[in-house]
Amino acid sequence: MSITYDDFRKLGIKIDMTRGKPSSEQLDLCSEPLANALKAGEFTSRDGIDCRNYGHALGLPEARELGADLLGVTAEQVVAAGNSSLELMHDAVAFAILHGMADGTPWRNAGDIAFLCPVPGYDRHFAICAALGVRMIPVPLTGNGPDMDFVEAQVAADPAIKGIWCVPLYSNPTGEIYSADTIRRLASMQTAAPDFRLFWDDAYRFHHLTQQKHTTLNMIEACAAAGHPDRALMFASLSKITIAGAALAFVASSRRNVDWWQRCSSVRTIGPDKLNQLRHVRFLRDRQTLEGLMAHHRALLRPKFDAVTTTFSEILADLPGVSWTDPQGGYFISLYTPDGLAQRTVALAAEAGIAMTPAGAAFPHGLDPRDRHLRVAPTFPALDEVKRAAQGIALSLRRAFEERG
Repeated sequence: MSITYDDFRKLGIKIDMTRGKPSSEQLDLCSEPLANALKAGEFTSRDGIDCRNYGHALGLPEARELGADLLGVTAEQVVAAGNSSLELMHDAVAFAILHGMADGTPWRNAGDIAFLCPVPGYDRHFAICAALGVRMIPVPLTGNGPDMDFVEAQVAADPAIKGIWCVPLYSNPTGEIYSADTIRRLASMQTAAPDFRLFWDDAYRFHHLTQQKHTTLNMIEACAAAGHPDRALMFASLSKITIAGAALAFVASSRRNVDWWQRCSSVRTIGPDKLNQLRHVRFLRDRQTLEGLMAHHRALLRPKFDAVTTTFSEILADLPGVSWTDPQGGYFISLYTPDGLAQRTVALAAEAGIAMTPAGAAFPHGLDPRDRHLRVAPTFPALDEVKRAAQGIALSLRRAFEERG
């Protein structure tokens, strides 16, 4: 190792590794094509809809068809909305609390509402629960998805448990890929709450980091086959595919749930940004076009992930109790410290100029009981900065280890 933590801190580095955002180079892949997708004065959709006007609350028909092609469902099962799938997930929970699901009473009537939360998991899922007063129950991950013995026992015994957060492919932040057995068990398990829902956040369906394009079973089909056609609410977006702040988001489910969504959402909207939907449809066209675009994303991202794992191997390989993931897709690497060292590592990294996601963020209320998990987000900085940041993070962990003695 050619540099120490003290040497690194003196370099005056300032690098932000806090969030999994696309880089400017990724955004450049689509900025010009999207800007040119609609000619001047061209506002009319395939079916003669003036996209400047109100209406079509479930999205343009061709936008819903694009979502169906991407998600493996029919267009009637898709809602095409604005850029944020997180917004759709928040609204789904809020709608259920206020109005109930399609087959139930308002969740608020029961008083206690709980969600199962696989950990380490997505901090914004947990923030939705915290903001809306939903009790969170951590669920261990196994490498193939949540611990299903634990999940099945919990949902069978507690009618307050109304949902579970799931990121089935290249999970945030572990890179987990749910197995077929896990998906079938989630679809078929018996629940004490008749209006239990799977909040299926398929955020990274096309975000492969290798030539192998991993897939998971279609959860909507699995639920229908198991006799629970309304159980899954699938969420996805194009935010990390086209323009992060101006993309499309989708929710897909049974026809009954789509009707439920329309009833609930009609109070707060008279329709989405259909011009943006139109330009996306004109640009992307179909799944094949999207997958070609994602190959360019992979070419930009793979070297950054390799830089992190290579640097960790060079600096941390000899430290007992230290490990990290080598994900096949998605946006994050999970770094595991010995128990009790994650917060100290983040503090040392900050002193050295590397801003990281707070330790514990991947757990409900930010509380990692072992204080050992760190989420590393290599996507946003330039490659040289990623290499430097990985070095700073590794040296910070090494210093934390040495301090403990």
